Amino acid sequence: MTAPVRPLSPQEARVLGVLFEKERTVPDSYPLSLNAIVLGANQKTSRSPLMEIGEGEAQAALDGLKARSLAVETSGGRVMRYAHNLPRALAIPAEAAAIVATLMLRGPQTPGELRVNTERLHRFADLSSLEAYLAELAARPAGALVVELPRAPGARERRWAQLLSDPPPETDLASVGRPADGGVDDDRFAALEARVERLERMVAALDPRDSG
Repeated sequence: MTAPVRPLSPQEARVLGVLFEKERTVPDSYPLSLNAIVLGANQKTSRSPLMEIGEGEAQAALDGLKARSLAVETSGGRVMRYAHNLPRALAIPAEAAAIVATLMLRGPQTPGELRVNTERLHRFADLSSLEAYLAELAARPAGALVVELPRAPGARERRWAQLLSDPPPETDLASVGRPADGGVDDDRFAALEARVERLERMVAALDPRDSG
């Protein structure tokens, strides 16, 4: 299977990340019940952005993942349980799947942040090992699963984002698949980021509480 034709919804990405994470952190409770998935999706730690997903939304997300072979339903006991199929469905190794899952759970991160945050899912020997997997995921023949974002003003390192779900606003889709030193104009990115900041200020000024 190649990458899903339609990007995963934020809820689908969160549920898929939770399934992968909990398989490794609470193996005795895996596969997960719907209630456990909701709790994992809505937890206040190790998540960005924070979400409030109800059981109906979680079930719809699971149905969408099952339709893409990214999750499976297992029987047994009184409660239906669910497991992920991330590495097999996307034909990537477990090490790479740990990176993708962490990006789905925590949002864009630098390689250094990723190495720390993937510790419980997979322990990379060193930073260069993790960066090698990032490069493979970005150059994946069936379609890139991650992209390196432009360096934010004042930031020392670039962050990486996953591409299974809708990319973050700062992602330049034209750069997907290019090497990190592909000659992209940083000044153009800075101008775009400044424009986004101006738009955000304009939206904030439209707060309905300020009217009437």
